[in-house]
Amino acid sequence: MTAILRDLLRHNAEFRIGAVLVGAVLLLSVLASFSPYPPQDVYVVPPDLPPSPSHWFGTTSRGQDVFWQLSFALRNTLLFGCTVALISRLLALAIGLLSGYSGGWIDRALMSVNDTFIVIPLLPLLVLFYFVMRDRMSWLMLALIMACLGWAYDARLIRSVAMSLKSREFTETSLFSGMTTREILVQEHLPYVLPIVFSTTMNNMVWSIGLEVTLAVLGFTDINTPTIGGMIYWANQHTAMVAGVWWWIAFPTIAVIMIFIGLFLLAVSMNDYIDPRSRLRSVGRAS
Repeated sequence: MTAILRDLLRHNAEFRIGAVLVGAVLLLSVLASFSPYPPQDVYVVPPDLPPSPSHWFGTTSRGQDVFWQLSFALRNTLLFGCTVALISRLLALAIGLLSGYSGGWIDRALMSVNDTFIVIPLLPLLVLFYFVMRDRMSWLMLALIMACLGWAYDARLIRSVAMSLKSREFTETSLFSGMTTREILVQEHLPYVLPIVFSTTMNNMVWSIGLEVTLAVLGFTDINTPTIGGMIYWANQHTAMVAGVWWWIAFPTIAVIMIFIGLFLLAVSMNDYIDPRSRLRSVGRAS
C-alpha cells in the first residue's frame, strides 16, 4: 500500500491536490488542541467582530472565535467520518470477502441481508432514530448507527473482487497447502482489495460527513458538540446572513467544500490507479 501511495504522489496530480486539501484541513483540526477557549463556552470574545489580525475568521453572535470553533468542528467532523468509515469498512470487508469466497448458501444469505440494507431509506431512518433516542443521540451513537447502515454497497463491490480471486491459481494452491478460510482471506485476498477499500473509505467519509452536516443543520443531532453542521445550525439560528455576519457561515462552508473535494480527488485517483489502462497512461504522461 505504501508503494501505491508513493506512485500516486509521484504520477497523479489529482491525488496530490486532494492530499494538499485534506492535509490543510487536518492541520487546522490539529490546532484545536492549542485553543485558548473551551469549545462549548460562549461569550468568551466580543460578538460579531469581522475577520481581523486578532480574530482571523471573525467572531460569532455567541461570542466565540470562528477560527478556534472551526478547528474543533473540523476535528469532530473528521473523527466522525473516520469512525463511520472504519466500522463500515470492517463490516464490508468481512461480509464481502466471506460471501465472495464461500459462495453457495452463505453467499445467498449474506447478500440477502446486504440487499436489505441497500434499499433502506437512510435519511428518514436516521431522523426516526433521532426522535426515538433524542436524549441519548450522542455523536458516537450517530456514528455507530450510520456505520451499521453504510457498508452494503461496498460489501457487494468487494464480493465481486473476491469471486474473481477465488478462481485464481494462488487461491487453489493456498487451499491445497492446508490454509484455513480465514488465512486465505486475510493473507491472500485482502492485499488485492486494499486499494478498493481505500477508495471506498474516501467515498464513505464524504457520504457520512455530508449526511451528518445535513442532520446537524436541521437540528437532528447533538448540536452542543462542535461540528461543521453544528456551526452552520447556530449561524442559521442567529440569522447570521441577515445580520451581516457572513463569516460565521462562509468559513465552515469553505472548510467542508475542501473536505469533499479533497476526499473526492483521493478516491478518483485511486480508482484510476486500480484501472491498469488509466495507470499506464498516467505513468506514461509523467515519464
